[in-house]
Amino acid sequence: MDEIVNAVCLNMAERHEVPVTSVEVELLYEEEQGFSAEVWIQGRSRFIIEANIKEAIMRYMLTEYNQRVYPSQITLDVEDEMWADISE
Repeated sequence: MDEIVNAVCLNMAERHEVPVTSVEVELLYEEEQGFSAEVWIQGRSRFIIEANIKEAIMRYMLTEYNQRVYPSQITLDVEDEMWADISE
């Protein structure tokens, strides 16, 4: 879960050209809505959907692990907390 939060924070900071320290993320899951996250950037709230979370994970994997992954390889799941599985 921590790496998903890091991925979203880094992605949103880069997109909005703000320091990472000004971004906060809360991961969400609802039966009807699926996966999403509430993101606060410099005090302003916005919601992102599963596709945005997967995009953030893709960019994070490339920059942090030098590994290219595609959305079809990423599966989000939740039990006690949200996690991502990346298939080969």
